[in-house]
Amino acid sequence: MIKKIPVIDLKQHHAVSGKSGMRDTYQPLNTVFAHSSNPIEIAQGLKLNGADEMYIADLDLIESNGHNINDIRMVNTIIPVMFDGGVKNCQSFEFFLDYAFKVIIPTETIESIDEMEKIFEKYPKERIVVSVDTKNSELLAKHLNMTLKQFKEILIRLDPNEIILLDISGVGTEKGYNKVLLNEFSELKDKLIVAGGLNKDSLEELESLGIKKVLIGTSLHSGEVTLLD
Repeated sequence: MIKKIPVIDLKQHHAVSGKSGMRDTYQPLNTVFAHSSNPIEIAQGLKLNGADEMYIADLDLIESNGHNINDIRMVNTIIPVMFDGGVKNCQSFEFFLDYAFKVIIPTETIESIDEMEKIFEKYPKERIVVSVDTKNSELLAKHLNMTLKQFKEILIRLDPNEIILLDISGVGTEKGYNKVLLNEFSELKDKLIVAGGLNKDSLEELESLGIKKVLIGTSLHSGEVTLLD
């Protein structure tokens, strides 16, 4: 059975929802798992419904506009957190390890491949997740001047345990997964966590393709998809 990892984004201590990565338009999250957008309440609701891991992105931290890391630390005592705080280098990765069980290295924010290699040299792979951030079928990276194919070769060499394949264009749209993108990373299938725009139908398709894990937000919080089948 495909594992569904619940997603929330945090902004000013509230879970928020939006579409296609347009972060300034995000609104408080309505979810079937809680009566408010409080991340602690949502985590408790998710745990009661069978979640044993969740993904949290701190949008304030990623945009250098404050942080929600104390909320993340609290959630991590309820459910182990896979955390995206916009890691830039080995130093920021190390800092976030005190707040979450796993820390994400996003292509969007990492300063260099050298910094990424330092993280892999210093820390156990069990606590590292690489996020391949894409938009309009291209690698989304502020500091990495390379193609998706070139970055994939680096991933093959570093051999992480888990790789998020994120189509930011699809976030919140429920339009389904990016088939071209998934095909490009097919040789890393066993490590992939597919994310961005997933709906009920796409979960069945991904499971039939042998994908073991997905990140799911909008269709889970609306109740269209359940955590456990």
